[in-house]
Amino acid sequence: MQERTEDFAIRVIKAYSELNKRPFDDAGKILSKQFLRSGTSIGANCSEAKYAQSNKDFINKYSIALKEANETLYWIKIMIKSELVSKSKFQNLIEENERIIKILTTSINKLKEK
Repeated sequence: MQERTEDFAIRVIKAYSELNKRPFDDAGKILSKQFLRSGTSIGANCSEAKYAQSNKDFINKYSIALKEANETLYWIKIMIKSELVSKSKFQNLIEENERIIKILTTSINKLKEK
């Protein structure tokens, strides 16, 4: 999971860099920064989970990562709907984000069963 979320973060950073080559108004800059923040936070929280002090702490870190993944998907959809980006350019990122959400959800649910 760690490598997957790191790879996702790198893709988010590259997308953010491309977005910032374009002349955005303040709204576009804020949206892209929110996207960057939440998209890179997913992996950071998964990384923290590696050294969790308990099962509950691990679940908490993964739950935060899940929230960040959901937020990232939200920002992508907002950028698409406001026509800051095209859906076709972000489709692969959306699909990977959704896979990460599914993996995190499954992991959290399995851990809670223990």
